[in-house]
This record gives sequence, structure tokens and C-alpha cells, in this order.
Amino acid sequence: MKILTVVGARPNFIKAAPLHRAFRQYPTIESKIVHTGQHYDARMSAIFFRELDLPEPDYTLGISTGTQVQQLAEIMLRFEDVLTAEQPDWVLVVGDVTSTLACALVANKMGVRVAHVEAGLRSGDRKMPEEINRILTDSIADLLFVTEQAGLDNLKREGIADEKVRFVGNVMIDSLAYSRMKANEQNTVGQLGLLPGGYVVMTMHRPGNVDTEAGLTNLVAIVERVARDKTVLFPVHPRTRSNLVRYGLLGCLTMIPNVRLLEPQGYLAFLNLLEHAAIVITDSGGVQEETTYLRVPCLTLRQSTERPVTVELGTNQLLAKLDPDSVRERVTDILTCGAKQSLTPPLWDGNAATRIAAALLETRS
Repeated sequence: MKILTVVGARPNFIKAAPLHRAFRQYPTIESKIVHTGQHYDARMSAIFFRELDLPEPDYTLGISTGTQVQQLAEIMLRFEDVLTAEQPDWVLVVGDVTSTLACALVANKMGVRVAHVEAGLRSGDRKMPEEINRILTDSIADLLFVTEQAGLDNLKREGIADEKVRFVGNVMIDSLAYSRMKANEQNTVGQLGLLPGGYVVMTMHRPGNVDTEAGLTNLVAIVERVARDKTVLFPVHPRTRSNLVRYGLLGCLTMIPNVRLLEPQGYLAFLNLLEHAAIVITDSGGVQEETTYLRVPCLTLRQSTERPVTVELGTNQLLAKLDPDSVRERVTDILTCGAKQSLTPPLWDGNAATRIAAALLETRS
């Protein structure tokens, strides 16, 4: 059985790594990796692949610039050539980025079966590009691997046949469990001269938060308020940095006392920073899951989440009111009263990739 796993952005690398390891356990599986280059940074890609024990991609499509529509079209054209050459049994796509949808569409049109990892997640906000990617990918997938109960409920409501759906757990957590000890041995917290629990981690990259001058001005004010109480570590996403420069706000951010702007971090470094943070403030879906597993308080600056289990069972809290004083008030409350009680969601046990490999092998008959 030949499986092509598609990655396009750094979160995809994290999810693909345990899948590749699981596939290698079966002599009957030939596993190949296709990197579309959607979010390509040679240095960061190399770091992630090395730290996650991923081999070099078998194909790199070299798509790194352009609008979402341009990227979608270019990925589809180049991926068609890969499928023609490889003739795989399955194309496995992960997450909800442009590469996910583009490669699923090509595989479907060429008669190759599609498996979608992280199927069924829904935020209810169709203004998010990721929401459209999720819905369309699920609608054409032949096998849908689900991380939480809400995913099962959503797919049933949308009329997806039960026999296509598997509740397998979370491959993001597979990677975390696999890498946690290595991350702590690296001790990025200590290297930065910090103490566990002595800082807040902030990550922001969603278009709604960082693509407008008004949104970024508000973000700078939020950072300033939070930094009054704790050191803020802010690994700045390339999209966020570009827009801060564009609107002349990067200098304002660098001048705020008690704030440390960092370059994008490798997987192990960022995992170590997350695990020992007092609070994490984010708009990232993956970070909501990681903090839930690590039982670190998470404040998500969004009105909704496609990962409701992180709120229902985990440490995540949504904050739709994004004025700086409201954010600081919530942060102060968490620092004073502690994190809410949390549980590890079902099947977040480090074995999701093994279940996925077994499910794919069952389809040989």
C-alpha cells in the first residue's frame, strides 16, 4: 500500500511525524511525504523535520508566495504531476490549510482515495478560510479521522456516512508525548533566563487579529496590559511581523517593558516554553490542544473554536471581547485563582497514528 502524506505548514509537520513513524512499522506500507511549500522557510523547515525525526520530503512543490487562490491553483497543478508519477493508494491530508484542500481535490478528481486527519472540526465561522477548507475536504474524503466527539457530531449532522468515520484521537498529542522529554532536556526556559511559571506566552497569526492596523494596534495594547503583571514572551509569526512593520507598529511593541519578542521557535523550544508558562494567550487551534494536554491555562482571543473539547474538558477559555482591559482582567483572574479543572480528552493517549495506520491497512480488502 502506497500512501502520500501532504504537508504545507509547520503544524502539518507536527501531525505528519507520528503518522510517518507508524507507517514505518508496517513493511506493507510505502510512505512518501509531499511538502507543498505553502509556508516555506528553509531554516525553520529543516529544524522541524530534524526535531520531529521526519525524513526529507520525497517531493517539494515549491509553492511559497501568492494569494490563497494562486497558491490553491499552483498546488493543484504541481500535485497532479506527483500523483501521475506515484499512483498511490491513498492521499493523506492533515489539518485545514490551503494545501489540505488543494491536494484532496486533485486526488478526488484523479480517482485516488483521500484520508483526512482532523476531520469534523467546525468553528461555525465561515469567514475563516480554514473553515471552508475543512468543510470541503471532509465532503470529498473517503476516510475521516476524528480527534474529538464534536467532530463525530458535526460529520453526522452533515450527512457523512458512519462507515467513513473513525474516532482515533489526536496526532498532535502523539507528537507532544513523543517529544516532551527531549523538549525539557533542551530547557529553552532556562536558556532564556526564565523560571517556570514566571512568564506568559503569546502567539497571534489569524488574519482577523493581525491583518488590519486596528487589529494590530489593539494587539499591541493587549501586550502592554498583560506585561504589567508578567513577562510576555511573544514568538512573532512571519505574517504578524510583516504587518507590524507595514503599519509602523513593530517599534511600539519593542519599546514595551517586560516584553521579549522572539523569532519563530523550533518545535522543541516552543513546546518547552508552553509547558512551563503561567498562561498562554493565542489564536492558534493547535496551541489550544497542546495546552489542554499539558494542563496549562490557555486564553484564546477568538469568539469561537473548532476544538470545543479544549473548553469543555481542557484548560482553554475563549475571550470574544478583545479590549485590552478585559484581557488583562482575565489574565489577572487566572494568575490569582489558578487554572480551571481539566481532564485529558478521550483517546489523547499518544496512539492516534497507530490507529490511523491500522484503519488504512483494513481497506486493502
